[in-house]
Amino acid sequence: MTAIPASSAPPRHVAIIMDGNGRWAQQLGKPRHAGHRAGVKAVRSSVEAAIDNGVEVLTLFAFSSENWNRPQQEVGLLMELFLATLRSEVRSMNKNGIRLKFIGDLSTFSERLRGEMTRAEQQTAGNERITLNMAVSYGGRWDIANAARELALEVAAGTRSAESVDETAISEKLSTYGQPMPDLFIRTGGELRISNFLLWQLAYAELYFSEKLWPDFSKQEFARAVEWFHQRERRFGMTGEQVAGESATCSQAAVEPTEDSADCAVDKNTITIRHKAAGEKNA
Repeated sequence: MTAIPASSAPPRHVAIIMDGNGRWAQQLGKPRHAGHRAGVKAVRSSVEAAIDNGVEVLTLFAFSSENWNRPQQEVGLLMELFLATLRSEVRSMNKNGIRLKFIGDLSTFSERLRGEMTRAEQQTAGNERITLNMAVSYGGRWDIANAARELALEVAAGTRSAESVDETAISEKLSTYGQPMPDLFIRTGGELRISNFLLWQLAYAELYFSEKLWPDFSKQEFARAVEWFHQRERRFGMTGEQVAGESATCSQAAVEPTEDSADCAVDKNTITIRHKAAGEKNA
């Protein structure tokens, strides 16, 4: 696997649309659900690759709010696979320090499946090696609308003023609150769109599109995406000269830390400008 250069900062948060399970199965003359089962192996590989590459948060788009419109038989098989995978993987997640979190409209699932989700979250809550967000029955529009609804209720109840509703307030109501915004977005399967995934959160993510179908997305492919990420100049609305200037300030902060260097994340291997997302909790 391609190693990350010691002087490069890993993406703190990687978000992936896992596309291509059905097409992978069809190419092999197998039923679509065989592709979903093969995709579970790719999930394991990607989690391992994320850990290997120093990623703090990995968000996987497992089941969108629009996926409920698929054939009933396929949805039913997906739910059974989801349930079986949950039961079989929790012990391994604990062993490997993985904290599991579900984001999305969980009310759309059966009581039995919601119970398994809750138990899995509780059993892995103390793990700190990496956070794995599974986006299920999730839609970016739903996430924003849900945040707006909660804020509207607070305004109506008199516990918040309308004037206080800003970007920070909305971020604090999103399903990913408390986590860094995604740095790197990956979509497999050759499609070039974000498909209603983390619409608010992906505002400044680097977008990487892979031709590989999801079951074929290996650790090496993950590392290739991270290597591509390292070649990007992330400006956040600034000019290249400004970014270079802040990098120089951070380099000096590694030698002489000052109060002005608070926005620089510095360790013995990494010097990088830390752009904290609105609503992100202090580490």
